[in-house]
Amino acid sequence: MRVSTIEKIQEDLDVLVQETSKHEIILYNDDVNTFDFVIDSLIDVCDHTLEQAEQCTILVHYKGKCAVKTGEYKDLEPRCSRLLELGLSAEIV
Repeated sequence: MRVSTIEKIQEDLDVLVQETSKHEIILYNDDVNTFDFVIDSLIDVCDHTLEQAEQCTILVHYKGKCAVKTGEYKDLEPRCSRLLELGLSAEIV
């Protein structure tokens, strides 16, 4: 009986994980926006601290992209839309 209970808990956990699947906003490098503008945008839109925003901006510049926010799609969609409205290149994956 105990194995059955453990299996049931695992099934419930697997379903919960699938239902709350996480997505990411990926920010891409461009040759248009300044470091300061990107930093300010990440602070404003993604609720980054100054340090987080600076680190993400550096990663975007040197690596070409960076995951700047993780969460549920319904939370990320308006944030990603706002980044796009500001002229940044971003998508949700």
